[in-house]
Amino acid sequence: MPDHAVAWLRTLGAQEVSHPGGTLLAHLERVQELLGSWGARPALQRAGLCHAFYGTDGFPTGLLPLARRSELAAVIGDEAEEIVYLYAACDRAASYPTLASAEAAFRDRFTGRVHSPALELRRDLAELSAANELDLARIDPAFREASGAELLALFARLRGLLSEPARRECRAVLVDGGG
Repeated sequence: MPDHAVAWLRTLGAQEVSHPGGTLLAHLERVQELLGSWGARPALQRAGLCHAFYGTDGFPTGLLPLARRSELAAVIGDEAEEIVYLYAACDRAASYPTLASAEAAFRDRFTGRVHSPALELRRDLAELSAANELDLARIDPAFREASGAELLALFARLRGLLSEPARRECRAVLVDGGG
């Protein structure tokens, strides 16, 4: 399935989209690999590979419109696509402050709907967010310098949602300077 997803990413031009550290495709593959190194289950790794399909709050360039969600689900599975949608839909300023709370107020930036995702989805979102941001911080020292303290504070708040390998990576990249 990941090979099919990578082929589709190439068909959609992900290798031609500029992104910190090279191309969007290179970033997506690094995020998937990082999640794999943390022992993430296959669905979360597939979501990591495809996390920018609909654009994100921090990277508006999408590869597919939301009307084609079923196509992505057919390639990576429903569970992984649900994580991709959650990640893409996350209004970070509104959602991150309460994400670790049982009464999380997740705001969907596409619909405006506010809801509290299940604990497993909040863990997936936190883990994927960490993998995404830590890849950027590792690959781009200027980004790490500018955003490192803010990211360290965010991941400290999300600590209870993050796996131990993700917490170690946060320290290595954001405290020790690069991992």
